[in-house]
Amino acid sequence: MGSSGWEHRSRIPVEREYMDKEQLWQKCVDFHGHTCGGLTIGYRAALYAIDLLGLSPGDGDGAGCLSADEEIVCIAENDACGCDAIQVILGCSIGKGNLLFHMRGKQAFSFYDRRTGRSVRLVLKPRPEGLSRGQSMEYYHSIAPEEMFDVKETRIPLPLEARSFGAHICSRCGEETGENWMRVADGEMICLDCFEAYDRFDV
Repeated sequence: MGSSGWEHRSRIPVEREYMDKEQLWQKCVDFHGHTCGGLTIGYRAALYAIDLLGLSPGDGDGAGCLSADEEIVCIAENDACGCDAIQVILGCSIGKGNLLFHMRGKQAFSFYDRRTGRSVRLVLKPRPEGLSRGQSMEYYHSIAPEEMFDVKETRIPLPLEARSFGAHICSRCGEETGENWMRVADGEMICLDCFEAYDRFDV
């Protein structure tokens, strides 16, 4: 037992045998740009979610990215490094509308499978105090997923699927804007940047 209060384990827990963990980790690093403990948190959370939700390996080539469209949804309670690993492994992204943010400053992630209705919320457990950056990453890579995360029920209902909106030209700036983000003022269609909100109770 070291001074930091944790014992190194030689094996990395295997959440799913069908994936090439080294290849998948490298894809996450390449996408994110560097290795760090934060990226490891998202990497381990995504793999644990695969196990807990019983997700299939997609095309089976070990490359990750299980959600071609919006089948898998992630709601992250932070916008930290781990979100990049979730994008790579689960195919959750802002552009597809299946990576959403409920900003609470917590290392917590809710995962949903639209096809089965199953969901799970993973919350990172506190790590031992006094770990360096390198020790933190090694620690997160070495412990079992159940030691790393608390498994809880999701608290946020499954969001609606992403949808497309029509667009209008703002009467003030002339820029085309999605109709869901337009406002009407003095009979004109105005974008949010040009719209002056009125609220006499905002004091």
